[in-house]
Amino acid sequence: MSENSRPSGFPEYGPHQVNPEWPPPPAHAPAAPAHRRQRGPAKLLVAVAIVAAAVGGTTAYGVQELTGGTSAGGTASSAAGTDVVPASLKGTVAGVAKAVSPSIVEIKAASSSGSATGSGVIVTEDGEVVTNNHVVAGASQIQVRTHDGKSYSARVVGTDSSKDLALIKLEDASGLKAATLGDSDGVRVGDQVVAIGSPEGLTGTVTSGIVSALDRDVTVSTDESQGQQQQRGGGWPFEFGGQEFNGDTGGSTTTYKAIQTDASLNPGNSGGALIDMNGDIIGINSAMYAPSGAESSTAGSVGLGFAIPVNTLKADLPDLRAGAGG
Repeated sequence: MSENSRPSGFPEYGPHQVNPEWPPPPAHAPAAPAHRRQRGPAKLLVAVAIVAAAVGGTTAYGVQELTGGTSAGGTASSAAGTDVVPASLKGTVAGVAKAVSPSIVEIKAASSSGSATGSGVIVTEDGEVVTNNHVVAGASQIQVRTHDGKSYSARVVGTDSSKDLALIKLEDASGLKAATLGDSDGVRVGDQVVAIGSPEGLTGTVTSGIVSALDRDVTVSTDESQGQQQQRGGGWPFEFGGQEFNGDTGGSTTTYKAIQTDASLNPGNSGGALIDMNGDIIGINSAMYAPSGAESSTAGSVGLGFAIPVNTLKADLPDLRAGAGG
């Protein structure tokens, strides 16, 4: 289905920087050997390069050439000293975008209730993709488009509605660029972050901002039929701060702790990546707030977005791979 032929009424579901200090040597320190003096400036340049550049009711659910170790199942996991972003682009939004964009996909899920567009994160070279449960819940057909424009059919492997996570598998995929999963426990308020996804079907859209808050309680519906009903009315419902957005969440809900960010998230960002300035995934974008009364077609980001911490995903991956459902 082309970008311009999306049927009307179909909804779209739409950090951690190393900031090393380089203290000068004490005045009384002896001169370094010649070979150390030669390497010192290079190290200084690296340290400077790592300093990050500044990056910056209806609610819609939003939300590389990568390197690093590979854990069970082929998932790339971050480690100390991970070097995802090219050295010449360290600490820049452009560097993160260049490194991570090949690991982010667009997902179109069709069901008896209609169609939804969201995003996903490649976690293995052979086509495992993580997204939000609400993006693929009840889907009878799933199509995935990668950064290079290739399209794949996909099937649901496992879902976890209590964490709003799902794992899908692309058919006949190989040689994909798996994302590096970081450590959300190390995330701090004020860290600079980048979000990549497919808002409004605009594949590979990059936005930036900071981590605004941590451990925000976000409540979502776990009732598939309830969610589908609300999707037709303008998006997947959720609760935050004692208020409901995007409709009634119904009687069956679950609450998770989310990372809050002011990076722009819009309908279609759901399931996409929230990324630190090293290029590591630190969250799965899942929800955005829009002013009360805004229609889904006109709702835009007001700088209140939410992401599921990546450590929640990493802990849940074994069950998702085992075909968990619910």
